[in-house]
Amino acid sequence: MTMSNIRGMRGFLASSIGVTCAAALALPLTPPATAATARPAPAAEGAAHPTDPAPLSGRTQSLPLDPLAPRARDRSAAPTSAAELRLPRRAVRHFSLVGVVWDDPDTELHGRVQVRTRAVGTRTWSGWQDIETHNADHGADRGMAERTSDHVRGATAPLWVGDSDGVEVRVRAVTYDPAGRSAVPAPAPLPSGLRLELVDPGDAAPPPPSLPVDAARGGTLGAEASAASAASADNAGLAPVGVTEIPALSRRQTEQELLTLRSAELTEQQKAKPYIGPRPRIVTRRGWGADEKLREKRFVYTKKVKVAFVHHSASGNNYSCSQAPSLIRSIYRYHVKSMGWRDIGYNFLVDKCGNIYEGRAGGVAKPVMGAHTLGFNTKSMGIAVLGSYGATKPSAAAVKAVARLTAWKLGLHGMNPRSKTYLKSAGSNLYRKGKKVRLNVISGHRDGFATECPGRRLYGKLGSARSKAARFQGR
Repeated sequence: MTMSNIRGMRGFLASSIGVTCAAALALPLTPPATAATARPAPAAEGAAHPTDPAPLSGRTQSLPLDPLAPRARDRSAAPTSAAELRLPRRAVRHFSLVGVVWDDPDTELHGRVQVRTRAVGTRTWSGWQDIETHNADHGADRGMAERTSDHVRGATAPLWVGDSDGVEVRVRAVTYDPAGRSAVPAPAPLPSGLRLELVDPGDAAPPPPSLPVDAARGGTLGAEASAASAASADNAGLAPVGVTEIPALSRRQTEQELLTLRSAELTEQQKAKPYIGPRPRIVTRRGWGADEKLREKRFVYTKKVKVAFVHHSASGNNYSCSQAPSLIRSIYRYHVKSMGWRDIGYNFLVDKCGNIYEGRAGGVAKPVMGAHTLGFNTKSMGIAVLGSYGATKPSAAAVKAVARLTAWKLGLHGMNPRSKTYLKSAGSNLYRKGKKVRLNVISGHRDGFATECPGRRLYGKLGSARSKAARFQGR
């Protein structure tokens, strides 16, 4: 069956199901107009009927949340706009990932965000699922252009729900006592401009024409193909332009590559005995289907990589490894279109099967400046293990992949995975701006910021990752 036939059938099924369920549940079928906000609201990309097929590169629906209406028996009661907002159950265009954004990135959401969704092709609604609200600890450092842009918004973590065409959301301003057992009034009202973001990852972006590196950089292509080729060309020293993956190398091949890439920076001792792990296989941005025209064109670099911060994406564990590229495309679109970042925030991503993916564009062997650990993005890299690992144990394959990746990337910069080093804080809720902080070379996100990330169960595996990475380096 051709892709056009599949798309057509998907639209027909969704239309039939949406009409049937709407009749049964009295669901509004047309998303409301976007509410006026202090900051520019993310555009609802395409205002057509909910069953219209998504563009190949994906689509975001942005729906404002409304104050909770009074109960039928108490029509005189005022709506609790400062304490509870919701989006009533409704049919929408296809989506696979959800999140909530608001106007001010410096305002925290002290509350609880829950969502219910309806899987495409069914009349079955999921139970209520919680969305992680504390997500401000990921992001560019304060004072950076990426942080201060008028397009940047506050946001929850994204949640992967799979192919869905119905949604219901409630947001309540609550907090919990120190023991975490009972809800008490929130210390602040809900942020202004709350909107629900529904992300359809679409299909993988069509590949650009295969061109030599000099032609790819020469600006002879269309804008979309040129952006894709430029991202690919920054890995040209490792693999041909346009490949979907950078292959693994043996230890000997990796040592030779190190001498080629960084010979001028190495001491004679390092040249004689380079401590670096074999380069692992890495799926490129083309491999997971990045739409390169979404991100900013320019690449931003830091001086070197001294620390690898490990994160979890907090997007839930209900994905298969075959869905990981779609999940990454969704996170990428959420970071750029919904949150206003220049590109996906993480430098690398790892799925539960141990596959490693290139994140932020600029070259996997280069010190690309990410937006992953607020206060410590300089001289570091961010690795997100796809999933939520507060209560769920990460797979052995994922932990090994983190070890293999850090053994190679930290080895490019002469760093020992078992050691500690110093980074200067750009300002976080743990360390004031300018403070020199002693950190493990492989650290968890919570080491630089008071956060649950990367989850208790993944954080507990970092000692194992350090040991494995050191062994991969031959230490």
